[in-house]
Amino acid sequence: MKKLKIVNKNKFIRANLFIITGLVIILFIGLTQSYSKTNLKYKLECITRGDTLWSIAEYEIKNNDYYKNQDVRKVIYEIKKINNLEGNELKEGIELKIPIY
Repeated sequence: MKKLKIVNKNKFIRANLFIITGLVIILFIGLTQSYSKTNLKYKLECITRGDTLWSIAEYEIKNNDYYKNQDVRKVIYEIKKINNLEGNELKEGIELKIPIY
């Protein structure tokens, strides 16, 4: 069997680093995607006087299977993200999308 001779060591190293980096990126993207078989649906929750994100999150943890046994801060974060809320202020009359199964 004939041995291969590396002519340009720097090119060889760069090419291998490029290939390894590409494989790592592809692997990372593949691992972060979720392929859930459940269809996520939403309900609309109309905000009334006195409602807070904390009280809504606590209610959803107790009454919504989607949020069962989750930390209230995580639920608040997700509700804010889904509804594009930047602050914690809720205005009376707006509707929030809340995920359900």
